[in-house]
Amino acid sequence: MLRAAMTGAARSLARNAASVQPARTFTIAAVASAGSSSSAAAAHDDEEGGSFARGLFSGRIRESQVFPFPAATILNEEAKSTLQMLVDPCAKFFETVNDPAKNDETASISKEAWDGLKEMGAFGLQVPEELGGLGLTNTGYARLVEIVGMHDLGVGIALGAHQSIGFKGITLFGTKEQKAKYLPKLAAGENIAAFALTEPSSGSDANSIRSRAKLSADGKHWVLNGSKIWISNGGIAEIFTVFAQTQVPDRKTGELKDKVTAFIVERSFGGLTNGKPENKMGIKCSNTAEVYFDDVKIPVENVLGQVGEGFKVAMAILNNGRFGMGAALSGTMKAMLAKSAEHAINRTQFGSKIKEFGMIKEKFAQMALKIYATESMAYTLAANMDRGSNDYQIEAAISKVFASEAAWSVADEALQVMGGIGFMKAAGFERVVRDLRIFRIFEGANEILRMFIALTGIQDAGKDLKEVQAALKSPISNFGVLSQEATKRIKRIVGVGHDTIKGVHPLLRGPAGLVESQATAFGAAVDSLLITHGRKIIDQQLKLKRVADAAIDLYASVAVLSRATHALNSGAATADQEVLLATTFCEDAHRRIRRNIASLNGKTTDGSYARIADSIFEKGSYDISHPIGF
Repeated sequence: MLRAAMTGAARSLARNAASVQPARTFTIAAVASAGSSSSAAAAHDDEEGGSFARGLFSGRIRESQVFPFPAATILNEEAKSTLQMLVDPCAKFFETVNDPAKNDETASISKEAWDGLKEMGAFGLQVPEELGGLGLTNTGYARLVEIVGMHDLGVGIALGAHQSIGFKGITLFGTKEQKAKYLPKLAAGENIAAFALTEPSSGSDANSIRSRAKLSADGKHWVLNGSKIWISNGGIAEIFTVFAQTQVPDRKTGELKDKVTAFIVERSFGGLTNGKPENKMGIKCSNTAEVYFDDVKIPVENVLGQVGEGFKVAMAILNNGRFGMGAALSGTMKAMLAKSAEHAINRTQFGSKIKEFGMIKEKFAQMALKIYATESMAYTLAANMDRGSNDYQIEAAISKVFASEAAWSVADEALQVMGGIGFMKAAGFERVVRDLRIFRIFEGANEILRMFIALTGIQDAGKDLKEVQAALKSPISNFGVLSQEATKRIKRIVGVGHDTIKGVHPLLRGPAGLVESQATAFGAAVDSLLITHGRKIIDQQLKLKRVADAAIDLYASVAVLSRATHALNSGAATADQEVLLATTFCEDAHRRIRRNIASLNGKTTDGSYARIADSIFEKGSYDISHPIGF
């Protein structure tokens, strides 16, 4: 059987992976306050387990997190060969069995395709083998979801809503008993899972949910009431990860306060119903529906994690699930590029193939650069998670933001290359464009994630800066007692030296130098913002957006340098092209970073933007006199 072959391949892959232990602990940085503390904040100082992206906010380059290229070292040759055994049948299934156009037209996944996904074990890719899953590493999972993204994003959402977030909380926080009870049927696809967080009043603000669970008088059940909206798999799921307000005693005062708690809820408990499937713009074959809870009795043993720690559970699930998005969208972009390249190669206009036109070449170069950076970050992140990194929230957010915006741009440009043909439904481009639009919204709107990236990084930079500021008040007497990192930071502030990327290949020394100089400038710019605004930096959203954009470009630049270095060192057939891609990306990113840093303290039109917007909000419309007077 195909499933048996897939399971056997996964078993061999797990044995031969350099590290298969997924991260189990997470640092949750509150976006609501740039100065808030984090229970694992100290972990970022550890060179082996810490976050590369966090270090950037202090001007540091933690090379061990990205060099050598993590995805190249996490699997040995036998493991790579075994993974290929999974890749081929997965690709064949989507090429021959699944019909994305039909799925879109009928707003459903065919029974043949659904059964085939079950047969492949696609519903339990990362569930441990002993509980009925394939037991894939994050790297292996990323490789397979890339194939799904190449063919059908709607199916990808159905699968991802099920395992990437739907029952992810059980794998991350579930007790041994919860895992044994729920995971086998979820892995087999006998039960489908859903992640129920969003409510009408709480989109990106998870703490403002109104669904409420009250403990029964006998203490045996929680009684849940409320509703959720836009729940993927909401109309077909049997198992739900649900978040609701609960009354929890304050540890210091004993006063009861509302705290979010996570629950495992079965449809069979009764009182759980759903609305009709939503008529969506895209990803139509995935089921999306409202879910209602009316006095649902949840056994106390179905609390997921600890009572009152549901926000932590929710953020951990979302952070953990984001790594797959970059891989999936890499596949989407590759498919779009290939179709439009075929057209450019064969289409003749004005006596020449359109592939000879400069503006067409620019489009394909930009598409390739975005794909290369997206997959470099996605697989760096996945491999670091496999190595046991427990601090990857910023990298996961960066990967999601970059991938979703890159894919939108690539789809737009690929359709533009196709011209009128691309605008026709039969070409398939319009379906992908519709499918892609949601990726900048769900699992954290990109605007919110930019604030998360900036504020989380700035939070840690602020802690380091306190020591530096104290020392600078009396630099002669205090310099000798400073930590090594603080000493380095003072040197960077006064313009003496910066971190270097030692592992980069000599042929990439030029672009590496650009990254090094901009990392130093970025750290200094963050210091300047903190000194100027302090805690009020949270109110400077447009400055924070520029900080986030610079951080995204810095992380992407180092990821592509690491990957291209590996290509050179390993003698890859594509090494020369990868050097060109990495160099060009770093040069373009250098200009963007420099522009963003300069605008942090320079003259901008931010104030004008605010006044224009306020005028619109005051009147509720674009209320400007018409050019012809009426």
